[in-house]
Amino acid sequence: MATFQINGRAVTVDVDSDTPLLWVIRDDVGLTGTKFGCGIGMCGACTVHVGGRPTRSCITPVGSVDGAEVTTIEGLDPAGRHPLQKAWVDLQVPQCGYCQSGQIMQAAVLLKDFPEPTDQDIDAVMAGNLCRCMTYVRIREAIKQAAAELKETGAHG
Repeated sequence: MATFQINGRAVTVDVDSDTPLLWVIRDDVGLTGTKFGCGIGMCGACTVHVGGRPTRSCITPVGSVDGAEVTTIEGLDPAGRHPLQKAWVDLQVPQCGYCQSGQIMQAAVLLKDFPEPTDQDIDAVMAGNLCRCMTYVRIREAIKQAAAELKETGAHG
């Protein structure tokens, strides 16, 4: 059994402690925005926040998040109004869209760590999130747009 907060809601799941967090999020909690990509933590499609840090949920055993706060794409802003979500739409970032929840979750932490990110900051932090459609230029522009909005409003990523 594991008990943790997901998007601000307490959940208890009765699964083996080595069950990947990704499958608990999708199959037991019923939140399907977090995607399965490679299964070995290399592509970033499954990125969620655990304790506010980006975490590859496909290789994170649920037992390791017992008592933790987990945030998925559904919890970033349930209304879809986070500056990153808005920038993704404004700039038409996704093509197939499969990797985008992981991209956005990684970018949210990037903006907390680097409120005014340079291209080098963006490239370094986002390097582990792969996009088969190669929308990296639009991803970078969306991150910059979101950073500008956060700066303008005085909010933090």
